[in-house]
Amino acid sequence: MPLTITQIGERKIKSPLIDKFNLNDMNFVKDEKRMLYNVMLLNQDTATIDSELTFELAGPRETLYFEPENTVSAIVTCGGLCPGLNDVIRSIVMESYYRYGAKKIYGIRYGYNGLNPAKGFAPIELAPDIVRDIHMNGGTMLGSSRGGTDDMNILMDTLQKLKINILYTIGGDGTLKGAHEIARLAKERNMELAVVGVPKTIDNDVSFIQRSFGFETAFSQAVNAIVTAHVEAKGAPNCIGLVKLMGRHSGFIAANATLAMNDVNFVLVPEVPFELDGENGLLKHLEKRLIERQHAVIVVAEGAGQNLMEQDDNVERDASGNVKLKDIGLFLKERIEKYFKQKSIEMSLKYIDPSYMIRSSPAVPNDSIYCAQLGQYAVHAGMAGKTDLVIGQWNNNYTHVPIELAISKQRKINPTSRFWFTVLDATGQPEQMVNS
Repeated sequence: MPLTITQIGERKIKSPLIDKFNLNDMNFVKDEKRMLYNVMLLNQDTATIDSELTFELAGPRETLYFEPENTVSAIVTCGGLCPGLNDVIRSIVMESYYRYGAKKIYGIRYGYNGLNPAKGFAPIELAPDIVRDIHMNGGTMLGSSRGGTDDMNILMDTLQKLKINILYTIGGDGTLKGAHEIARLAKERNMELAVVGVPKTIDNDVSFIQRSFGFETAFSQAVNAIVTAHVEAKGAPNCIGLVKLMGRHSGFIAANATLAMNDVNFVLVPEVPFELDGENGLLKHLEKRLIERQHAVIVVAEGAGQNLMEQDDNVERDASGNVKLKDIGLFLKERIEKYFKQKSIEMSLKYIDPSYMIRSSPAVPNDSIYCAQLGQYAVHAGMAGKTDLVIGQWNNNYTHVPIELAISKQRKINPTSRFWFTVLDATGQPEQMVNS
């Protein structure tokens, strides 16, 4: 069925873009214009089309719900750092201020904690001169955090006190779950509050969204770590370069960085189980590689191989509710060194974990463009009074995705896909490294 976007109320206000920029109806998007989720061409004459599953297209509407000069907006960034956060903040402020004339914009500090007065983080007012150059730096000028408060009504009270009309939430799964709840409570309280999400996940694991911002920067930066590992590995006999990259449940960073370099011999991702021991285990294949080529490069995503490590009875979670992962990088380092010592094979191993360097990096140019556009489309949606949605991209078109759908499942690598087979071709590793 169609993926319906919630509208706060009837749009009656003429968009200022019409007169300010001499736009006509060709420049605006109608709600009826939608993007197909799936089109598969069977042959030159026949296509299989799922016409029921469509996305509402993002973009400026000819009529608005909010009067721009009376609109109060707020921006919040949550979760771990990610390249491009400042770019999105800047884009939202610039679009709101200059294009729409909505000049009252709050920056909520340190995630949802900034909406809890008990935390003591007063909001700051944002304007073009404050955000003009922030995209040159990594991180977020607003600060970030996980969690916030168990009592969502405290957050709602703050939003009401500040008279917020549009809340832009920039974050991942936990942030979007919070945004969905805020939208629900706003409806329950009869608040005229639009909640618009910009999905932020460095792992690129948000469903129904082509890619998330920061991902391209992340795997681009990860390539530098792989280059270093390769140089180190070739610099000594029987040397192994081991690189641990981000990717809790999805190995897209590891896989894409591997494809970008083609110097990786083994890439380990959460979606594809592997074993260490046995004739078809990683260690045996690694031994064969050293015998044949005297060096090897391994890339492992942080969520890979969790089943290989001893698990505690009490599962630890962070403030966002995510399970705290065991360190697969250090585990592999120790097991590899132990294996070759028992084999009396001299070797050396260089371990590289660039995670914090990657996520704190400024966005690369292509990511910056993407962030700027996400921010613009978020403002278009907010001013139109659309709520409980995230700005996505599908088939290279910007879309409105219901938050509930976006958080329904995590996007992961399909081990039977052409993409993964391409990764296997690039590494030369076995399709399966299990013994049964």
